[in-house]
Amino acid sequence: MNSFALKGTIPAIVTPFTTTGKVDLPALKKFIEFQIAGGVDGIVVCGSTGEAATLEIDEYELVVKTVVEQTKKRVPVIAGASNNNTAKAVELSKIAKKTGANALLHTNPYYNKPTTAGLLAHFKAIVTATNMPLVIYNVPGRTGANMSAETSLKIVKEIDHVIGIKEASGNIAQMMEIIKGAPRSFAVLSGDDALTLPLIAAGGVGIVSVVANEIPKQFSEMVRAALAGDFVKARELHYTWLDLMNVNFIESNPIPVKTALSFMGLMKESFRLPLTPMNPANKNALVEVLKKHKLI
Repeated sequence: MNSFALKGTIPAIVTPFTTTGKVDLPALKKFIEFQIAGGVDGIVVCGSTGEAATLEIDEYELVVKTVVEQTKKRVPVIAGASNNNTAKAVELSKIAKKTGANALLHTNPYYNKPTTAGLLAHFKAIVTATNMPLVIYNVPGRTGANMSAETSLKIVKEIDHVIGIKEASGNIAQMMEIIKGAPRSFAVLSGDDALTLPLIAAGGVGIVSVVANEIPKQFSEMVRAALAGDFVKARELHYTWLDLMNVNFIESNPIPVKTALSFMGLMKESFRLPLTPMNPANKNALVEVLKKHKLI
């Protein structure tokens, strides 16, 4: 397996598109440099924030390959390869391995709502096919099913390659049960920006972040302070940026964050259906927050 520290600030990056809807490779490369210059500790590519659900297979390979090549091993690359068809999830995972990704990120399969036995079989099929480190991702708001702490710990116990979890249930008590029951080497990462600080205080080790797309330097500073035990500084930074964390979810992610990045000059405000541009009132609210923080 590839060996790296799964901790700190790991943005789930937005995928830039041109005005005609193609993958915008120059913008993607520029955006990777913006993230690395901001001091992030890794990059998640082709997650839900990256509109992975609407990427064709060849585009998926192109995006992951471009990110791996652009990072030049300066930070680890974790490739989202989620699919509710296990065979398709394996196919995407093999592509991610071929392109040089360091690890995989997989949700519990959405829509199908498998049992615990089904989840174990799904994740085992992925690691058997790739022999890669796997970060499992619990996001009931998107999958329609919550992986309980008991289920997550069973997966960790039975599948050696599972190195961490992105926990986006919003349930701190559940996250603490995972931290309490998992091996010390297992990384519990927040899946919600606004819960990063309390989760680190409870023993989590970082965040797979949306807001770091916009403020990689500032959010990395907050996370580093929290991990170092400087909660006075971390708390100050947390509340400084809480309004931006919240406004990023005024509409479905990644609509607000990609819109913000377009105002910041980092990419086009271009989405793939079924995602559409923000409604004017929400866009105005987003702009107010961006102006307040002098991001535009």
